[in-house]
Amino acid sequence: MQHRTQPHGAHGADRPDGADGSHQPDGAAGANGDNVDNVDNVDNVDNVDNGPSGPVRSGGADIYTASPAQADVGRSPAASHRPAPRRRRGSGSMQMRALAGYAGTYVVLAVAAVLTLGPFLFSVLTAFTRSQQFAQEGPLSIPSPPALENFVSLFTSADGFVTPVAVTVQVVAVILVGQMVFSVLAAYAFAQLRFPGRDLLFWVYVATLMVPQVVVVVPLYLMMSEVGLRNTFWALILPFVLGSPYAIFLLRENFRGVPTELMDAMRIDGAGTLRLLWHLVVPLNRPIIVTLVLITVVTHWNNFMWPMVITSGPEWRVITVATSALQSQYNNNWTLVMAGTTLAMLPLVILMIVFQKQITNSVGDTTMR
Repeated sequence: MQHRTQPHGAHGADRPDGADGSHQPDGAAGANGDNVDNVDNVDNVDNVDNGPSGPVRSGGADIYTASPAQADVGRSPAASHRPAPRRRRGSGSMQMRALAGYAGTYVVLAVAAVLTLGPFLFSVLTAFTRSQQFAQEGPLSIPSPPALENFVSLFTSADGFVTPVAVTVQVVAVILVGQMVFSVLAAYAFAQLRFPGRDLLFWVYVATLMVPQVVVVVPLYLMMSEVGLRNTFWALILPFVLGSPYAIFLLRENFRGVPTELMDAMRIDGAGTLRLLWHLVVPLNRPIIVTLVLITVVTHWNNFMWPMVITSGPEWRVITVATSALQSQYNNNWTLVMAGTTLAMLPLVILMIVFQKQITNSVGDTTMR
């Protein structure tokens, strides 16, 4: 079989020879009667780069493909020499800048964490250090081995921590129950009920948040002394048990976000105010209520000024006042003082670890509202 090469680097289809062995002209039928279509103007057909040169079977005819060198024939210089894509200028410097920013952020956070957690770590390490080791090696020594003698001394001495812990737990429990009950009722009244002077009374009550606590200590002390409640359990709880302006303000803002359609549906079903409050409003605002519970516990567990002023003697001494008395009672015995400090903050740390999910949810709900 013989092949004829088409001009301009393109190859046509081979045709069988005639009976006499001569080639048939392009576009004409051969002596054996086979009709093969010829492709004209093959210069406009782009050849595939880097393809092999040789026959390719297509539709019963052998079609030659051009080699890369042949494919470049007849192609414009602009098409054969396309510029490579350029890299974006400054991308490396931008990445370095971003990494430097991240590194600076983590350095600042690490320094803040050390400054915040350092005193607590120092307190815990000192609490488990023996007094002899503390005197010989200094305050930054690591206890070797850790000892519990300081905590044992707190509960076995005459003026130990048994009574202060018991009094503090009772005070916090009563104040917590009172504040939650009265704050929820007051917040619901300010949020959903309508009565004359509601908004004025609410903002006057909330304005008491602007008054420092130290300003009201002397008037409260005189009031408790006049009614004979000085150095009693009631003097510790009465100024705080009837609600908190901060709690009422926060609950009111969340109670106002309860859908009115749900409240109207429950009213149609015959629900009263207390049932509506307990079965609808409180469950929908459970995260913020849990957060308020934690805030109340932390605030009154750490309360120091009012118990120190209104009580005297060890009978109604709370844990903060007892911890402060350790410094003067056991002069220079810092291991015992740090044991009392660690014991005072341990319940709060446990509460924060247990209820951290509720705190996160309440912060997110408040932000969305």
